[in-house]
Amino acid sequence: MKPVRIIILAVAVGSAAMAGLLAMKLTRSPAQRMAEPLVEQAPSINVLVASKSLPVGSRLGADSIHWLAWPKDGVAEGMITEENRPAAIDDLAGAVVRLPLFDGEPVRQEKIADPSNRIMSSLLPAGKRAVATEITVATGAGGFILPNDRVDVIMVRKSDGDVYLTETVLSNVRVLAIDQQVEEKDDGSKSVIGTTATLELTPDQSKVMTVAQQMAERISLALRSVADAQEADTEAADYLLSGDGQPSIQVIKSGSIVKNDGTTTTTQNQQ
Repeated sequence: MKPVRIIILAVAVGSAAMAGLLAMKLTRSPAQRMAEPLVEQAPSINVLVASKSLPVGSRLGADSIHWLAWPKDGVAEGMITEENRPAAIDDLAGAVVRLPLFDGEPVRQEKIADPSNRIMSSLLPAGKRAVATEITVATGAGGFILPNDRVDVIMVRKSDGDVYLTETVLSNVRVLAIDQQVEEKDDGSKSVIGTTATLELTPDQSKVMTVAQQMAERISLALRSVADAQEADTEAADYLLSGDGQPSIQVIKSGSIVKNDGTTTTTQNQQ
């Protein structure tokens, strides 16, 4: 047989085979053609999330929150869902952010405060007080202290003989706010300088802070590391107060403590 005929025969056989396969594929039922199993999508529900990062004290609005599909089995208690609060975006307009929210993070009820409340009172947890103290660049860690930071409050006062004493009167307390003003420099540039720091304190700490402000030559804030955030924040220099909440001052003469009634108690001099 001539080579040309062999080639033509081979092409014809191949074409017939392809035609047969195509015919078999077309005659199969739809169920047979779906050989691969379908992956079912998990049920979801719309959850209210932040549209951008929101710092403490900012207010919610239509531009800062939106609905996002969320796996239904991944919804935790405290999340706001469209199913439970369909009008949440309108209802929460003006609500105050008590704890930082990051872009895409679900908005939880415990992180926001009612929009009808005043801003500062909304930031305060139950049982806490807001106390302000004046600061400068020198006494405020060079201007690096920001809201939600943790600080130690250090009091500097003068004792007899022009000797200065330093005492840590409050430890690891949270900064609620920094009152800032813009100051223009000689070269025309502007810098932001904090003049007042508002601290989150317990009632007893508030008394200690008030007494320290009266006694101190100077009060400084020492910035704490974020790693210290879990340490106790309710300690205070209670020795500055007596039982009735008044300043308690010890007068020491020649190694003896002079009491209010004029009597003395001997004490040892410490190096």
